[in-house]
Amino acid sequence: MKLQPGDKAPDFSVNDENGNVVSLKDFKGKKLVLYFYPKDMTPGCTAESCNLRDNYKVLQKQGYEVLGVSTDSEKSHQKFIAKEKLPFHLLSDPDRKLHDAYGTWVEKSMYGRKYMGTARTTFLINEKGIIEDVIQKVNTKDHAAQILK
Repeated sequence: MKLQPGDKAPDFSVNDENGNVVSLKDFKGKKLVLYFYPKDMTPGCTAESCNLRDNYKVLQKQGYEVLGVSTDSEKSHQKFIAKEKLPFHLLSDPDRKLHDAYGTWVEKSMYGRKYMGTARTTFLINEKGIIEDVIQKVNTKDHAAQILK
């Protein structure tokens, strides 16, 4: 089942890069950009994360908080944040509970080989925990513009 605008965002409780538990309810009353990406320090994921970093103040002025999600470890997230100077938290989802709840763990195909991986997807969640938009065709180099449209 794919999540659609108007659906209640699935609740979650997962660790950020520092091992702190982060839940959807922590953002009640705030708008949230929840972006799922395949892997720390890869070209597309770095471009996407850095575009959000470069536009973070504009996103905050529009009332958004930003959280990135991948299956990478907390330690990997710490390195990625330090290297790229990311001003927001990254959630570690190695057991894919958050990916499963949001439908972002999918079968992919490359060079005819099928495998499971993260679908690069962004959910815009309003102050009441309702999904306002789902961005599936993410432009990694200009993602903030897609969010702020």
